[in-house]
Amino acid sequence: MKAFVISLVRFYQRFISPLTPKSCRFYPTCSEYTIMAVEKYGTLRGLVKSAWRILRCNPFSKGGVDYP
Repeated sequence: MKAFVISLVRFYQRFISPLTPKSCRFYPTCSEYTIMAVEKYGTLRGLVKSAWRILRCNPFSKGGVDYP
């Protein structure tokens, strides 16, 4: 399951992300954060941490460096 989720994120990075403007306020980007979180914490916990990160990535956030 972990490999499937990571492959979906890689697909997004390669084919969908280039079509949208750069807007992530954090480093690493939200998609890279998702891959790191899934690898570190497993599929379920990694996706929960990733969802929380994506919710925090908005125009009202200062952003910054945030590793899982």
